[in-house]
Amino acid sequence: MVQTQQTGGDPAVAAKSSVSGPAPSMVWDAWGIPAGQRPLSERVRDLLSQVFGVSGNPMAHRDEGEVPLRASALTPAQRGGLAAVVGDGNVSTDHRVRLLHAGGKSTPDLLRRRAEGPQDAPDAVVTPADHDEVLAVLTYCAEHAIAVVPFGGGTSVVGGVEPLRGHFEVVIALDLRRLDRVVDVDPVSGTATLGAGLTGPCAEELLGAHGLSLGHFPQSFEFATIGGFAATRSSGQASAGYGRFEDMVQRLKVATPSGTLELGRAPASAAGPDLRELFVGSEGTLGVITEVTLRVHPVPESVVYQAWSFADFDTGTAALRALVQAGVIPTVLRLSDEVETGMNLARAGDVGGESVAGCLAITTFEGSVAQVAGRSAQAAELLSAAGGTDLGPTPAQEWEHGRFAAPYMRDALLDAGVLCETLETATTWSNVAALKVAVTAALTDSLGEQGTPALVMGHISHTYPTGASLYFTVVAKQLDDPLTQWLAAKRAAGDAMAAGGGTITHHHAVGIDHRRWLPGEVGDLGVRVLRAVKAELDPAGVLNPGKLVP
Repeated sequence: MVQTQQTGGDPAVAAKSSVSGPAPSMVWDAWGIPAGQRPLSERVRDLLSQVFGVSGNPMAHRDEGEVPLRASALTPAQRGGLAAVVGDGNVSTDHRVRLLHAGGKSTPDLLRRRAEGPQDAPDAVVTPADHDEVLAVLTYCAEHAIAVVPFGGGTSVVGGVEPLRGHFEVVIALDLRRLDRVVDVDPVSGTATLGAGLTGPCAEELLGAHGLSLGHFPQSFEFATIGGFAATRSSGQASAGYGRFEDMVQRLKVATPSGTLELGRAPASAAGPDLRELFVGSEGTLGVITEVTLRVHPVPESVVYQAWSFADFDTGTAALRALVQAGVIPTVLRLSDEVETGMNLARAGDVGGESVAGCLAITTFEGSVAQVAGRSAQAAELLSAAGGTDLGPTPAQEWEHGRFAAPYMRDALLDAGVLCETLETATTWSNVAALKVAVTAALTDSLGEQGTPALVMGHISHTYPTGASLYFTVVAKQLDDPLTQWLAAKRAAGDAMAAGGGTITHHHAVGIDHRRWLPGEVGDLGVRVLRAVKAELDPAGVLNPGKLVP
């Protein structure tokens, strides 16, 4: 059974989000905005009590004004120099503004935010208006030994926006929110040039006015920015149909301390190595992406939703592989394992609704009525032959409705004394099962040895002809030092990924958290290449110290 949603090319449908206009800043010690936060359900609290022996009652949060910050080291002369570039009103040492730029939104980030004692924060937040101002800020900071942390939506979960100062006395956050224009739309070529500070919802809303969509919907969609998507090699939940973000990138405009680069002249070129690849995934360590020209597509005419169940994860994995290798590719394609399916976390970011036996697979198809009808029928035939049971559209629609809610539940669990975090990898199809077992064992063993059982859930959310991603959610009772507890488990999982033939990160990026494993993935010569490129583009080393480059 399938259900088709007719969109009729209505631009209002393109945003796929209730957020309109610039996204507000996220709260300082949790994900998202207060309106998205919700208490744990009674069913969840009962489950926490049974499994982990915790009450599920939330902890109290401190007010922003009660949080002590490290005193700003920015001198009056430095403030004046930066203000001369961007205007006095766009250089802030305000307590609240600095606190909101004090880091990302991983579980370790939030545990550090909630700890007592002074918090690290940038010495100032600088908000340039355009590429030229970004370039001038970088030039000034390189000349005056000021570290610069590029800041988009602040959604990093790998320490990518931590205000590390390295050997510099001063560090600023370079907030790109004012670079929020649609610079150009070329409907004939199917491209749009967007400012790096546009959030996902704003980009979709503005493109929707032209009947177009980018189709990039990672879980951070509501707050993350176009520049951040590019700088971290983001992969959206519709990657099966529209590709990863780097697949969409046509051109880049980048400011570096050594000057400006404009890269990408044609859809394809043999003019040497593709230098765009230096910056897509560079995490603000080589330059600051200010504009991105991207492949866009018409707002889909219709959407078909189909959900399936499989007896076990291996059977479901084989079914997804058969679908992808046959070229019958949905827009969204994901498979949850038995634990994630049983918890119903595969559907709406919470425990609730009717249970599904085995493993839940979600598919959606977008395009014209004829296209989605043909592709969904082919997919149904293949998935059924591979052992799938058709569940109809409802579970897929429930997943889409709740797909941005999971981080809010993570925070509610943290408030209730339960550790909850995610991590991800990717590998070849022939290695998926073995790597999943190895990482799950590493997590459960590490947490078990520390004195608490762990619940480890997993899913496949991104697929390729040769392999797939694996995404894990880990839940355990918090111990007296939950940060140390998690970091030990994370290290065990990372070692298992490296030893088991997986990448250390599929789409979360490297940042601080994965930097220790990068030499093993790219080799010592690869590290030297990265360092050489950084030395050329950022000779003073001011850009995002301590991230990505070992």
